[in-house]
Amino acid sequence: MAAYSSRSNTSARPPTKASGLLYGLGFGGFIDGIVLHQILQWHHMVSDVHEYPVNTVAGLQVNVLADGFFHVVTWFLVLAGSIAAIFAWRQGRLAPNWSFHFGLLLMGWGIFNVVEGLIDHHILQVHHVRDDLGGPLAWDIGFLVFGVLLIVGGWLLHKRGLRALERRSDRSIHR
Repeated sequence: MAAYSSRSNTSARPPTKASGLLYGLGFGGFIDGIVLHQILQWHHMVSDVHEYPVNTVAGLQVNVLADGFFHVVTWFLVLAGSIAAIFAWRQGRLAPNWSFHFGLLLMGWGIFNVVEGLIDHHILQVHHVRDDLGGPLAWDIGFLVFGVLLIVGGWLLHKRGLRALERRSDRSIHR
């Protein structure tokens, strides 16, 4: 506790961006995997690969296993976000405000959607947003557009939080 009390607010470094982005990447993957794969069952990780059809037990087993590995990766992204936050706090960085942090989280989610959508839906074509409907292109494009909107909205929210942190820092310097 004494190590923290000797630091003044004016010398504190700004919050890290890494934790919010990593949380967003991980949570975006969880939302995709939990909502689209498990609850709605629109697709699975390799549901458009013809060797693993989801209407057979063997195909569904492969798809559920692939979904599980996908969730492990998203879990590690959230863990990495937690570790990044702890490292930042131990370095004496300022805590992020809500806008700063959730803006980054939305940006990370959007980056997840854009990267995953481009790679899995368009380049590799291992699945599409609505494989249950035959993989209409409009759903894949909508997924990408939603990702871009998350990035833009998250960036605007993050910038608002960054400006608030800068104002707070300026006020503490002028005291």
